[in-house]
Amino acid sequence: AQREAIDILLELGELKKTGELKAIVAAGCLTQRYREEFLTELPEVDAALGTGSYQDIVEAVQGALRGERVARFADASQAGLSGARALLTPQYSAYLRIAEGCDNRCAYCVIPTLRGPFRSRPMEELLAEAEQLAQNGTRELMVVAQDISRYGTDLYGKRCLDELVDKLCAIEGLHWIRLHYLYPDELDDSLLAVIARNPKVLRYFDIPLQHISDRVLRDMNRRGNGALIRERIEKIRALMPEAVIRTSLIVGFPGETDEEYNELYDFLAEYRLERAGVFCYSREEGSPAYDMPDQIPEEIKESRRAELFSLQQNIMNETSARFVGRTLEVLCCGVDENGQRYGRTYMDAPEIDGVVYFEEEVPEGTFVMVKIYDAAGCELFGEVVSHQ
Repeated sequence: AQREAIDILLELGELKKTGELKAIVAAGCLTQRYREEFLTELPEVDAALGTGSYQDIVEAVQGALRGERVARFADASQAGLSGARALLTPQYSAYLRIAEGCDNRCAYCVIPTLRGPFRSRPMEELLAEAEQLAQNGTRELMVVAQDISRYGTDLYGKRCLDELVDKLCAIEGLHWIRLHYLYPDELDDSLLAVIARNPKVLRYFDIPLQHISDRVLRDMNRRGNGALIRERIEKIRALMPEAVIRTSLIVGFPGETDEEYNELYDFLAEYRLERAGVFCYSREEGSPAYDMPDQIPEEIKESRRAELFSLQQNIMNETSARFVGRTLEVLCCGVDENGQRYGRTYMDAPEIDGVVYFEEEVPEGTFVMVKIYDAAGCELFGEVVSHQ
């Protein structure tokens, strides 16, 4: 991700040379991590802001346009959570960030250092924002944070996600509510019951598992263990048989043995999670895992990733095939770069999951029922049979 971000900045630098851009302003985790040296190492960039300085963006842009080089960095834990924000998604689909920062301290991650401790936004503020979004035409609300299952623990002394979800479901106009990043140890029976009784909450469980081996999970500083993960998955599927589970898996964490990797492979083969991203462990400077012994050679990591990814591809093909002949609710998303009309089902978050293709011209942001007649990978093909 760092390399990609730097490459984009260098590409923008070329556009600046030709006069197509007047200034380049960079903001976020990369700038926060490298702070003032960022401008020294990347002379193409005119202004750099850290994660605690987003409120200074207008001043930074103005300074850059005057030919100044601007650096703004504040304590990430002081970053404001409130205030008006620009909607960067289509109006019908919007994110609601309910907290900032993270307290999980996973051994492979530096996010707590870059974004500060976990900080919940007040519930009344979230509900007001969600109401406004719904009034402006938002139909799909995606609830996000580094760990939404901890919402309220810092602000109210207890987990309040259950209450927040119930209140969001009562907002008129919202049709789909999608929950992102539920940790397995907090996904207890009471939260599952809230999800199960609210039809607006999609049966889409985005649960970052990372591994299944108890030893690897412990060294990763992940809460819970393999038995808990298995029990939660079984509970979800028993309560909501139509549920789709999305996760991320890491192979090649320091010290991962062949046996531990095989345990992960066998787990995925048995539980057949419908959506999974498979990644090689990336050695993040400044993270506890960076200095751990028994770092895995890159070729072994890549071999494990490729094998696990191949298994996941087969699982996704199976998942898609079982929907052929069924009729699904689809949120219409317009036309793709190839001129094909498409939408998403409850199984598909924007940009990371699959889509449904159909021929009938349907306005963006509307819901239709589509009968599926074919599947390829995570893509479905169908015919619109009714409009809502």
